[in-house]
Amino acid sequence: MKTQYYTATSLDGFIATEDDSLDWLFPLGNVSDTSYPEFIAGVGALAMGASTYEWMLRHSTKMVEETGSIWPYRQPTWVFTHRKLSAASSGVDIRFVQGAVPPVHAEMTRAAAGKNIWVVGGGDLAGQFFDAGLLDEAIIQVASVTLGKGKQLFPRRVTSPPWQLLSVRQVGSGFAELRYRLPRVGAPSAV
Repeated sequence: MKTQYYTATSLDGFIATEDDSLDWLFPLGNVSDTSYPEFIAGVGALAMGASTYEWMLRHSTKMVEETGSIWPYRQPTWVFTHRKLSAASSGVDIRFVQGAVPPVHAEMTRAAAGKNIWVVGGGDLAGQFFDAGLLDEAIIQVASVTLGKGKQLFPRRVTSPPWQLLSVRQVGSGFAELRYRLPRVGAPSAV
């Protein structure tokens, strides 16, 4: 079981525009051509920030087109937020939480039942998991575009020890997928 940050980023390190848009990403390729189908099959629980969750709700029509459902995940999802949000739709397991990551991660680990935990986004939430010593891997698909500014991939300084590159894979003509093992510096041991 691993806790993984799986995301796409522009060449200049942004996962979304300033207004949380991912529209730049869709013309670049088909998700079926990436490692996503295999990746999501190994996921037992998801963590996402409020901005990611709200973007998904605003783009529910796109979700239905892409996945056939307003909410594309069968796994339980923990949404980290400081504001009141409404559920995506009935019949989905969405849990709104706030506060420190470690107790929520412990709950997610139990729910995942041996499968992986996916930190969907955003970058700061992935950083909070990293700060708590609970992020094992980053799988980053680097797109062949630049955004100039926006929401950062990982708004943390990590220099020593650096992330360990495990693999590089070309995905179509527009992406390079990088897989990293993340260091556990001064953090509690993994669950």
